[in-house]
Amino acid sequence: MAINEIFDSTEEKMMNAEEAMKNDLLAIRTGKASTALVENIQVEYYGAMTRLRDIAGLATPEARLITIQPWDQSAVKAVEKAILASPLGISPVSDGKIIRLPIPPLSEERRVALTKQVKARLESAKVELRNARRDANEALKKAQKASEITEDELKNHLDKIQKMTDSYTANLDNLAAEKEKELMTI
Repeated sequence: MAINEIFDSTEEKMMNAEEAMKNDLLAIRTGKASTALVENIQVEYYGAMTRLRDIAGLATPEARLITIQPWDQSAVKAVEKAILASPLGISPVSDGKIIRLPIPPLSEERRVALTKQVKARLESAKVELRNARRDANEALKKAQKASEITEDELKNHLDKIQKMTDSYTANLDNLAAEKEKELMTI
């Protein structure tokens, strides 16, 4: 494997870990309405599991309200059932055409629990980064053993991989800190 391929592959894995964490953090409720809270809820629609965003229009007309308007009115009951079954913890209010999700303010206890979720997600993202770093380091050491690169080049490349890892770790820490601040702000 070429050295550039090792770096590209490692950076791609690290970017994917960062993007996955960003998406997961969007789905953590902060007391403000966001369609990201519900868009990936799986709804049984004509016998197939379908994401909510694929079968309904989602909107946030107010700061604490999400509206869901299924394109097929026969799906309203299935959407309500899926929301109730989700870990969101919000009861839907329906008039038969539009489903409203009032977002209640978070209690202090719930804020602390959500902050723990953020920290757990941060740690799993850091594990992904460390795994990508380990894979890259092993590939570089194999290249050095195969005499594709010198020992000095190996050291420089390992340092470069470590700097990349440190950069992505700092980005993840910042994302988690922003989310925690958002959660703890009333």
